[in-house]
Amino acid sequence: MKYLEAIAITSEPVLITGETGTGKELLAEAVHKVSERKGDFIAVNISGLDDQMFSDTLFGHVKGAFSSAEHHREGLLAQAAGGSIFLDEIGDLHETSQVKLLRLLQERKYYQLGADIPKKTDARIIAATNRDLRQMVNSGTFRADLYYRLFTHQITIPPLRDRKGDIPLLLDCFIHEAANTLGKKPPTYPPELLSYLDAYGFPGNVRELMAMVFDAVARHTHGVLAIDSFRKAIGFEISTKTAINDTAKCTIMLHNGDEQRMPTLDEAETVLIGQAMDLANGNQGVAATLLGISRNALNKKINRRKARSHLI
Repeated sequence: MKYLEAIAITSEPVLITGETGTGKELLAEAVHKVSERKGDFIAVNISGLDDQMFSDTLFGHVKGAFSSAEHHREGLLAQAAGGSIFLDEIGDLHETSQVKLLRLLQERKYYQLGADIPKKTDARIIAATNRDLRQMVNSGTFRADLYYRLFTHQITIPPLRDRKGDIPLLLDCFIHEAANTLGKKPPTYPPELLSYLDAYGFPGNVRELMAMVFDAVARHTHGVLAIDSFRKAIGFEISTKTAINDTAKCTIMLHNGDEQRMPTLDEAETVLIGQAMDLANGNQGVAATLLGISRNALNKKINRRKARSHLI
């Protein structure tokens, strides 16, 4: 965020990278707000636009430029005059359109469709993508000169799974936002909810968490926020992906010096319960989900082992 504040005052382009749902457009808006530019913030998703659609959307056209051009159209760049224009999914930009964008960045000029006289723009270009542009440059699908022109200022947003410390803050924010939208009093949530969310990989990132919270608050009627809808949304992901990827894909072997052997069923169960509890940060409900058993069944196993160790 300090870097964002430092670069906001310049007019150079900004490239924001990160997975889908991490909040790239929100960060682009933040760049615009901190810059204190007088013009508007205009956002456009350029994914799926062919070259003519891209040119018409950004640059506009003059009357008669093509068969259906019955009126003059300014284009979004004109709307962003004195402000910022956000080009989302820049990695999907058509090759011909890449040349036009490069010319715009270098010369700050563009041609409307059907026009012979260029127009100038002072709009700040902010681009974003969830793709690896450097790899695309190496493969020849993205122009190297355009990449390095966009690379002047770059911000990479880490996925939510790599910044789990943000989850409590986001959870509180989304609960209040959802409650305000739905005309409800913001509910409190049970402590075990954070353990469930912390154990989840969030492939949809912040956007997925926001959707979960809004759904839960919409279903909420009284008391603390129920976690059933969260369990339904993340239970399969936790039990099949987290458990398999982080624990079960490794063969369990017991080591005694140079000797190793397969564990007994009882010993293997001890190891799995321990790993599940570690992944769940000590929450038995989440650990039970990882192990594919009920919470009561896990609790009985843990208590039985505690009693056995106490007797020993």
